[in-house]
Amino acid sequence: MNRSLFDGMDGIHSQNGRGTFAAAPAAGGASNRLFCADPSDWPVAPGWRPAINTFFDGPNGRTLLDFLRKRLADGLVVFPQQPLRALALTPPESVRVVILGQDPYHGPGQAEGLAFSVAPALPMPPSLRNIFKELRRDLGTPLPISPEPGGSLVRWAAQGVLLLNTCLTVEAGRPASHAGRGWEVLTDAVIRQVAGLDRSVVFMLWGAHAQSKIGLIDVGRHRVLLANHPSPLSALRPPRPFIGCNHFSAALAHAGSPPIRF
Repeated sequence: MNRSLFDGMDGIHSQNGRGTFAAAPAAGGASNRLFCADPSDWPVAPGWRPAINTFFDGPNGRTLLDFLRKRLADGLVVFPQQPLRALALTPPESVRVVILGQDPYHGPGQAEGLAFSVAPALPMPPSLRNIFKELRRDLGTPLPISPEPGGSLVRWAAQGVLLLNTCLTVEAGRPASHAGRGWEVLTDAVIRQVAGLDRSVVFMLWGAHAQSKIGLIDVGRHRVLLANHPSPLSALRPPRPFIGCNHFSAALAHAGSPPIRF
């Protein structure tokens, strides 16, 4: 049986669009709060830059930035500090697996800019606990050590697991508060870019929201894995219970070498 190990690959540095390297933001506390809606302050890997530029130069991107600036000017607390962090840590040429989430965590210090990931040393949300529960059941992987890495999935992102929320910002205490404001136009473009790669990628689509994106993916060319959302409300329900889905072993079998260390 394949086993996965947690290797603590936090502190990754990523190249931004201007050719310099920027450290990933510190986790926890107020450090994950967005203070300025300026995409030039949000590093991304160069391979994503054309899609990013096209989006923010267009009407959807400009409207989104106007909305974010207005919310910040009104004193609203918005998370995370780096909305595009998934695109900084996982370049398109490195993508082997895509896990889609919906929007960032809305509690102080939680959101890391990566789907399902929570900053180290913070309590794990229930869905993330179920992800680790399934990982242990499927691959025998021990639960992560606390406080480091805790529930942080930065080490997955560094190995080619694109942890992409479809909406990339949220207001404190208000889940889905930025849904439908334009982020989905960009993240759909990212999904299409990955789906257009000349190699097969594993897409893990958990729950109805993620599965609504299946039309963007060539299911004949890519490995698409479907299950219920890992939330306790649905993780054990038919028709596709998350617990017992074996998605991690399926991803390892498809993604090739070196094995991803989930």
